[in-house]
Amino acid sequence: MSYNVSHRAVYSLNIHLVLVTRYRRKVINQSMLNRLKEIFESTCAKWRSKVTEFNGESDHVHLVISYPPDVEVSKLVNNLKTVSSRLIRKEFNEQVNQFYKKPVFWTGAYFVASCGGVTLEQLKSYVEKQSNPDD
Repeated sequence: MSYNVSHRAVYSLNIHLVLVTRYRRKVINQSMLNRLKEIFESTCAKWRSKVTEFNGESDHVHLVISYPPDVEVSKLVNNLKTVSSRLIRKEFNEQVNQFYKKPVFWTGAYFVASCGGVTLEQLKSYVEKQSNPDD
């Protein structure tokens, strides 16, 4: 396992993020998926984060993102959604307008889960094996 090092922290923080198109419309094609990957990678770089895995289907995308401890996940996700929606609607205007009359792309909700690193069992075992101050 590799860790990231910053000025004040050593960390390994990863999230699994799923974004779903509005009304689950099957609007994403392969060229749009490729462009979404580029958009997410450049946006994450601005947040000192990194897309480590990316894939998707016609109505949703999956990302695994590594991020530093001072980044708020909700703000990162909202920025990813805002930037990607704006650019995709601009660059794929004709295709997106076939599915949406209003300027929307993603649903308002998202799925996010922490991932990677150690398992809960490994962590519990580590904590249990720590010596007490009285030892």
